[in-house]
Amino acid sequence: MQTLSMLASAAVGAPQGAQALSNLGSLEYYGPEMGLIAAVLLIVAADLIVKEHRTKVLSVAGIALAALAYSGGSSLNFLLSGVEPQLLFGGLEGGGTGLIVFDDFTHVFRVLFAVVSGLIVLFVVPGMLDEGASTGERHNPGEMLMLLMVLTLGMNMMAASCNLLMIYLSIETVSVISFVMAGFKIGDRKSSEGALKYVIYGGVASGVMLYGMSWIYGLTHSFDLGEISVALSAMQAKSGTFPEAAFIGVACMLVGFGYKVSAAPFHMWTPDVYEGAPTPVTAFLSVGPKAAGMAVLIRFFADGLDASSASDAPWTVVLGCMAMATMTVGNLSALNQENVKRMLAYSSIAHAGYMLLGFCVFTQTGITAIVFYVVAYCFMNLGAFLIVMAIAETNGGDESMAAFRGLGRRAVVPAAVMTVFLVSLAGIPPLAGFVGKFYIFSALLESGGSWNWVLAVVGVLNSVVSLFYYARVIRAMYLEDATAGSEVITVRRIFGVTSFALAIPTLVLGVYWAPVYDFVARSLSRLH
Repeated sequence: MQTLSMLASAAVGAPQGAQALSNLGSLEYYGPEMGLIAAVLLIVAADLIVKEHRTKVLSVAGIALAALAYSGGSSLNFLLSGVEPQLLFGGLEGGGTGLIVFDDFTHVFRVLFAVVSGLIVLFVVPGMLDEGASTGERHNPGEMLMLLMVLTLGMNMMAASCNLLMIYLSIETVSVISFVMAGFKIGDRKSSEGALKYVIYGGVASGVMLYGMSWIYGLTHSFDLGEISVALSAMQAKSGTFPEAAFIGVACMLVGFGYKVSAAPFHMWTPDVYEGAPTPVTAFLSVGPKAAGMAVLIRFFADGLDASSASDAPWTVVLGCMAMATMTVGNLSALNQENVKRMLAYSSIAHAGYMLLGFCVFTQTGITAIVFYVVAYCFMNLGAFLIVMAIAETNGGDESMAAFRGLGRRAVVPAAVMTVFLVSLAGIPPLAGFVGKFYIFSALLESGGSWNWVLAVVGVLNSVVSLFYYARVIRAMYLEDATAGSEVITVRRIFGVTSFALAIPTLVLGVYWAPVYDFVARSLSRLH
């Protein structure tokens, strides 16, 4: 438990009293993002210059993977070498408050985003080599990978932003590119419908979030999270209560954050977008932007609201109600879904609710549990979507429950791996999902109070409900006969290898997770 506390206490925060580096001086620490920007330009150039299709696909995929390897590797090197935290981009001469934070919290999420995006590249390359036959989207291979690099850049900025304007710009970067990728299937009605809903909901959420930021700025006269925290703390000390105007501003901002992580009641775009988008895009949207949304939420609540030391702020009740609504809506809506991809979309909504429980107490173990849950969720959810994609590819794009009937006999390894992912998503030991949920619930119970007990009980009950729809897929794979006969299914080798690779951390983090926690704790303990 002491190790967990070390991680949480060091999770976020800018260097105390530091002055931001100049724009030019900041570039020394901006290498991961510069690599992604260079990849965007190189992918566009390769897409225009190289004519032969297979060579073009391999070229742009190689550029993307090299850039992601550089981004993740350099960020991991920053973690291991113990580089001091810095505030970046303080203007031409430096000084001031800066726009983004270079710290270990940022590095951890940079590594995670690089891994997730790299896996998505492996998802999409086989379909590109077939000139889009497996995914049904545009045939130009450079488009998706270029957009993926921009999305990764935006997610990095979300995790690093310590300024309200930078938070808004990074969220909009991720959102606008996501709109395009969600509608990547040209001429497909579901894809177009999902993308349109995504745009509408995103525009409304963005406007409400900006309105909330205007309240915060008008009250504190600053966009910097550190200065906002100081100003709000002074107002609260003077009046004895959290400022009502600030509460309105934060509530409006939660609309934008809730939209990004698919939290109820801002989740209604999620099922249609996830079902209509190409499966690799759906897999990415279900983990990448959601993890980035959790990162920016942690940064905002820790640095901007100082939630860990606010004793009478209303966030416990507000976020508790949001978490319970998100879990319940997601799980109940998933129960009767016949499309497995749509079922996983509702499942992702429910998992956002579990993560939000950590914000209800915002203790050291609560923040720790959120970070671990995000990492575990990325592996098991990406794996589940990869199996859906692999099976759909073998039967004409069928993603329904019928496609999984008898899979345990027709495709032994994919069925076994899918079972691992589903059992982990349900939170059953000894898998990573169980450990993540255990620490979320233990953080609530450790804080005590009847409200936290209610939240924990609701979370456990929702986990029980989720078992029913995950078990439906397992039952279809092992206890039902295939509707189209009993022929053996052979999935692409790259899909089989990647899914097996994702199952390994899902298993290992459920039985031997302490070294991972110790490594992250040691890395983040240098933050202050």
